[in-house]
Amino acid sequence: MAKKIYVGNLAFQATEDQVRELFAAYGTVESIAMITDRDTGQFRGFCFVEMPASAADKAIAALDGKEVDGRNLRVNEARPKEERGGGYGGGRGGSGGGQRKGSNRNSKRNDYSSGGGNRW
Repeated sequence: MAKKIYVGNLAFQATEDQVRELFAAYGTVESIAMITDRDTGQFRGFCFVEMPASAADKAIAALDGKEVDGRNLRVNEARPKEERGGGYGGGRGGSGGGQRKGSNRNSKRNDYSSGGGNRW
């Protein structure tokens, strides 16, 4: 059974071939997913590698904290993707995400009860 490995803190210039070579020393690399920014297409500095479980465990033990291109890698078993609040409002309970009267942010402008009298 394959195990998915998170590989973080890679140099932004890292290539799939370099990652494959690094992990191939510990076993068969089944797949590599290099994560890129959806707007710019630039590599984001992390990827996911799939390997057989025994090879993955060896690679994690050997490569976590290893310095590559002047950066200490973070290598561990990938966790399942977390559910995100979707749609409008960013998971804040719907639309109308504006400020409420009396909030701390910009309170000088928006807090009408603090001696400023009536707004109108």
